Amino acid sequence: MQGIQFYQAVDALASQNGCAALTAVEGGYLGRKALFLGQQDTWRLIWPPKPDPWTDLCRIWLGEISGVKQTGIYTTGAGQVFCELFSGEKKLVVCGGGHVSIPIIQIARMTGFAVTVLEDRPEFADRAKKAGASAVICAPYAQGLAQVAGDADTFFVIVTRGHLYDQICLEAILNKEYAYIGMMGSRKRTGIVKQNLAGSGYAKAVIDGIHTPIGLAIGARTPQEIAVSVLAEVIAVKNKLPDGGFEREILDAVLNGTESIGVLSTIIRREGSAPRDVGTKMLVRPDGSCIGTVGGGSAEAQIKEQALRLLRSGRAQIEIMHADLSGKEAAKEGMVCGGTLDVMLEVVSKKRDGNSDC
Repeated sequence: MQGIQFYQAVDALASQNGCAALTAVEGGYLGRKALFLGQQDTWRLIWPPKPDPWTDLCRIWLGEISGVKQTGIYTTGAGQVFCELFSGEKKLVVCGGGHVSIPIIQIARMTGFAVTVLEDRPEFADRAKKAGASAVICAPYAQGLAQVAGDADTFFVIVTRGHLYDQICLEAILNKEYAYIGMMGSRKRTGIVKQNLAGSGYAKAVIDGIHTPIGLAIGARTPQEIAVSVLAEVIAVKNKLPDGGFEREILDAVLNGTESIGVLSTIIRREGSAPRDVGTKMLVRPDGSCIGTVGGGSAEAQIKEQALRLLRSGRAQIEIMHADLSGKEAAKEGMVCGGTLDVMLEVVSKKRDGNSDC
């Protein structure tokens, strides 16, 4: 049974890149976890707080490799382990709180982004807050952006009311780390801003990297349609970046849940055309409800059923199951993907804690 301390440690590192979690998926260490921060030969043990032979083996393995580049199954001195590379929480920073920003905020929240809105007009800042923004900074744009750190998981969307404000925002953002910058406006308006940036000494490659006019070319007309085109472009960029870790909703459910939280289901191996990638998670609650998805259809039904069976058995606290998406049962549902999944099922509860994970 996985103790809550591990997830508390993950939560503390949620905003940081360079975090790796190891889980033994075979042998005497089955279910044991270790959490590291760093990269290549500088990994630092974060959890468990007290090293032991298992974590020593993990540290040696991580120190010997030239760099893990993707989440998956690896062979170590401790046997096979599932190595998961965490990326930071995906953040969308919206500069401007006008009529287009409202559906952008709403769709971004629906698709899992933490949304910060910058707006210098109190009444528009209040609308952004009511639309569901995670945070609203009501201040002149330069001052507001000074409060936003920026990193490789931050996406900036500029939808202000004028090109002077656009330029203020861009000059502040271009001095930060970012995953994406998009700016709304006519070709004339955005052309003026680009010309001014060039005059200020910004390199052509940097200016050309700004997505403008913002969004995919779908012929959007209404604010809602524009928001769809903007988020479609942002998501396209996001999905080319390394990903991993816990969705915020799942992590919150684990940390804030009652004594019996449920079974965390994680795809640890994928072959063929299975719909979701390695590292995808779904929390199956005792009542059968789920947070997250591992792809839907017959495979998800198999995983959910086995997770509930594990939870109700009261015996094994971790199990590796195989889900076949090309079998006869899947064919009956008309959902033959032709792939297979190995899924790690872990009982999560607050009844036990500490370094003993299963």
